This record gives sequence, structure tokens and C-alpha cells, in this order.
Amino acid sequence: MNAQLLQQQLLQQQLLLQNTQNQDDEIDLAELWRALWAGKFTIIIISMIFAVTSVFFALSKPDIYKASAILSPASSEGGAGGLSGQLGGLASMAGINLGGGGGVDKTALALEILKSRSFIEAFITKHDLLVPLMASKNWDMPSDTLILNEEMYDKVNNKWLRKVKAPKIPEPSSWEAYQAFLQLVTVSEDKKTSMVTMETSFYSPTLAKQWLTWLIQDINEFMLEQDQIEAKASIDYLTEQLVNIKVSTMETVFYQLIEEQTKNMMLTMVKKEYVLKTIDPAQVPDTKDRPKRALIVVLGTMLGGMLSILIVLIRYFSKK
Repeated sequence: MNAQLLQQQLLQQQLLLQNTQNQDDEIDLAELWRALWAGKFTIIIISMIFAVTSVFFALSKPDIYKASAILSPASSEGGAGGLSGQLGGLASMAGINLGGGGGVDKTALALEILKSRSFIEAFITKHDLLVPLMASKNWDMPSDTLILNEEMYDKVNNKWLRKVKAPKIPEPSSWEAYQAFLQLVTVSEDKKTSMVTMETSFYSPTLAKQWLTWLIQDINEFMLEQDQIEAKASIDYLTEQLVNIKVSTMETVFYQLIEEQTKNMMLTMVKKEYVLKTIDPAQVPDTKDRPKRALIVVLGTMLGGMLSILIVLIRYFSKK
């Protein structure tokens, strides 16, 4: 009997505690609603201020256009292997086995060089990109011209005017230009297909496309010239050393090496897209890539709403 009475008392206490909590929750929710309703004008005003500010901020941001191109590794197309079979015909008849290719992944090397400081600085100097890169602030669509920041660069006198602290000078350094240009270029490689996607972003869609086209051309030319120099130096060295060779077996090895370098030299002569072959060339983009103005306004308004609700609740409960 005592145990049953004890269980009944515990059950009644639990029910009473649960009812009390439910009443507290109802009171808290009702009080929270009253607090929000009392501060509704504050919430509306702050939200509208944030919304209007977001609109002005979104409209003040210049349009950015993105040009893209899809490339494939030219070295993976088997061009070298085809030429190797043609040029190695006589050597095969003489019993010389030229073997397969392998070696350095030229595509990976080209992509790393593409992001290197020396290449980008030479690229900026070659195409005279310092002024449009560092002094432009927008693009005029009707005239298809860049709008320069007059506080940074005097177009009439071709003089840099930007105000900087020592040791910097008004004209941007090569390091500053390199960092600025690196932010405009995106390079990604699909590990499964080995396809390479290159993108450039800028105020002017015309310049975005032009710069991307130049990048592809210049990296191919750079890799081609490097291989030409290496192949010629190797051929000259092997030819000089061949005179001093007295063992016929070594002569055969040297002739094989000279033949391989000759094939490399011929490849540089016949392939314009030496490392990266264009699959989908860069086009002038018709639509902007960013900013996402609608998203900026929505997020700004939501931020204002949450901040205003927090302010109203803090003010309400601090008075109690």
C-alpha cells in the first residue's frame, strides 16, 4: 500500500511539473510575441535601412565578365608516337629499338609555369597590361572601353597618380601586378579526362576573352621555345661527342639519342598548339558573371531583420 501511494504521489508531481512547464512555455511565447509586436516599427525601419543600403551597395559594384576555354593536353594525342614511327623507320630496319615515350608531364609543367611569377610578369610586359590591369575601375558598354580611375592614373599625360606610402611608388610594382593578375585567372584540370579549363575575369568582356586567348598562345609558345632550345643544345652536344666515340655500340646509342632530339625539334616546327590544344575556344561573354545583386539584397535585408529582432528583444527584456 505504501509503495502504491508513493508511486501515485510521484506521478502527480510529474504531471504538475509538466503542466507548469507548458504554462511557462506558453507565457514565454506570448511574451516574446508581445515584445516583437511592440517593436514592429523598429524592425521594419532597420530592415528597410539594410535593404536600401544593400541595393545601393549592389548597384555600386561593377559588372565582372568571365571568359573560359576548354583545352586538352596536346601531348596525349599520340602525335609524338606517330612521328616517332615515321622517323624511326630506317632505324628499325637497322635493328634500333627507339622505345616508348614517357618522361615529364608537359601539361602539368605548363600549368605550373602559367601561374609562375616570371611568366605572368613577362606576359603583362609583353602585352602592355599594367594600366588596364591596375588602373581600371569599370567598363563602358556602348563604346566598349575601359573606365580608368583618374585618381590612380592620368591618361592624358600617361602618369601614375596613386597615393602610396614608402617604399612603394605611384607606379605599381611587378609584384603587385602579378598578384592582381593572378586573382583574375582560374585554371582547373579534370583528373579523369585530363581536360583543362581556363578562365579569366575582368570588367571588359572583350579584354577577358583577349587575355585568355593570349595566355593560351603564350604558354604554348613558351613551352615550344624551351623544347627547341633544349633539343638544339642536345643535338649539338651529341654531334660533338660523336666524333670522339671509337666504340661502335656507343655510336649506335648516340645516333639514337640524336634521332630522338631531332624528332622533338620537328614536333616544335609542326605543332602550333604544342602543349595545350584548344577544344572550346574563348568567346566574348554576353552576360556578367558577378556580382549577384539580387542575392546581395536578399542577404542584406535578412541580416537587417535578424539584427533588428535582436535589438528589440534586448531592449524589451532589459527593461523588465
